[in-house]
Amino acid sequence: MSKTRLRIAGGVVYDPANDGGADGGIRDVCIEDGRIVAELPRDAPKLDARGMVVMAGGVDIHSHIAGSSVNQGRRLLPEEHAADPAPAPPLADPDAIPRSGTGGTIPTTFTTGYRYAALGYTTAMEAAVAPLAARQAHAELDDTPIIDAGLFTLLGNDDYLLRQIAAGEAARARDYAAWVLSAAGGYAIKIVNPGGVERWKAGGRNVTGLDDAVGSGAVTPRRILETLADAANALELPHPVHIHCNNLGQAGNATTTLETMRALAGRRAHFTHLQFHSYGGERGKSWKSAAKEVIEHVNAHPEVSVDVGQVMFGPATTLTADAPVEYLLHASSGRRWVNVDVELETGCGIVPYSYKEQAAVASLQWAVGLELFLLAKDPWRVVLSTDHPNGGSFLSYPELIRLLMDRSHRDECLKRVNQKLVAGSALADGLAREYTLSEIATVTRAAPARLLGLKHKGHLGVGADADVTVYANDADRAKMFSTPRHVIKGGVLVVEEGQLRRAPTGRRLRVQPGYDRAVTRDLKRWFDGYACVSFENYPAAELGE
Repeated sequence: MSKTRLRIAGGVVYDPANDGGADGGIRDVCIEDGRIVAELPRDAPKLDARGMVVMAGGVDIHSHIAGSSVNQGRRLLPEEHAADPAPAPPLADPDAIPRSGTGGTIPTTFTTGYRYAALGYTTAMEAAVAPLAARQAHAELDDTPIIDAGLFTLLGNDDYLLRQIAAGEAARARDYAAWVLSAAGGYAIKIVNPGGVERWKAGGRNVTGLDDAVGSGAVTPRRILETLADAANALELPHPVHIHCNNLGQAGNATTTLETMRALAGRRAHFTHLQFHSYGGERGKSWKSAAKEVIEHVNAHPEVSVDVGQVMFGPATTLTADAPVEYLLHASSGRRWVNVDVELETGCGIVPYSYKEQAAVASLQWAVGLELFLLAKDPWRVVLSTDHPNGGSFLSYPELIRLLMDRSHRDECLKRVNQKLVAGSALADGLAREYTLSEIATVTRAAPARLLGLKHKGHLGVGADADVTVYANDADRAKMFSTPRHVIKGGVLVVEEGQLRRAPTGRRLRVQPGYDRAVTRDLKRWFDGYACVSFENYPAAELGE
């Protein structure tokens, strides 16, 4: 097949960004020099897609695939690597060097790229990287083939930022955020448990409310959220602040989630792995679903977007910058645990885990995620994720898609789970909605690309990146979405007849917002007084595009 020209002929195309949500239409998709074009000469190479489903390449808005926490997780799971060897794929290019690796819940770098591509995904965002660890994260992304990728930069517990908030220096906080994004090669601002990680690292208790004091008391989670949301909007970043709320995983945390959304009313904000923040009940006493209340607020506020963070039954690895949460999970489960204090910037915790159908809380989490999907009115603002590997591997996406598209399958699965906490939920009461293929194309491609501000991703309009997935139209949607027939990345046919055949290098995605250079004078003094590296050596150089 030609690298420069290709006509995907006669497929049923689902392109919600350009077809108004129509439920598929038969047409050709033309590719030239890595882009979608309007037409090609009649003698251009052709891929026969008659009877097949054609979509843009998948876009994962929130995943954990590179960086120090991911690498620590790999080290923690030798038994998974032994159980899931990944031989080097038989690439078609004789000059290419295919790489072996291992799988499990946190595959090695090359295997991650191969498996994403084999699933039909061509873009993925690493959702939490400490600026100090950005150099390593970029090095790992450079070893992750095929997919285009960027990273979100952790700032919600950063010492220098908190000092500026305490001093009322909102402009300097904004300039610092811009400088850090440039220095770390980041794509967006990530906030994890704002203020809570810093207070826990200092030997105190985790925060529980938006107005809890952090440090001297001049800083609160509310002020951190407002400052960074305003900074992201003032800097006109393509993606708004990406928020992991306080009280993740705690019964009754929906109150905090809704309070956080109200605190940022009128501001663009993305709330991540919302399932883990949508529980009713009372902490330490009772659990129930609060998905209906949370998603009703999202439905009514167009400035809010979310990804779900669906829990899927089976093995997982919980890893997050929310170190106190991981300590609690370790203490309650007795499982292996890694804790990392990332100097003046953030924290990290890692605990291997398994979600079981007969576990009451896991069953509730599974139901809450599905309720968020099925009660959402706008698929352009409620997109698919499992918070890989926290709620389950990205390899479980096909099964999740089947759950969304097939009510009878969903109801059969519901019968098997522990009913203790699920009984009385919206899912148990019966949600008839079934996603269409157009809606699946929206939540896995068009919407995440739009929310990320990736104008050339997630669609098949003229000028878009030639990232295309071709599926056999199988009634078993899990089978269909787990084994695409063909995948094209940047105009290169990487998956051919279901086999990975080529592995081009992916691109790095980053932003470089402008800022007042005067902030660097104060930063140099702060680095000299507090940091382990010099100001000059801190930035990760020669990264991105």
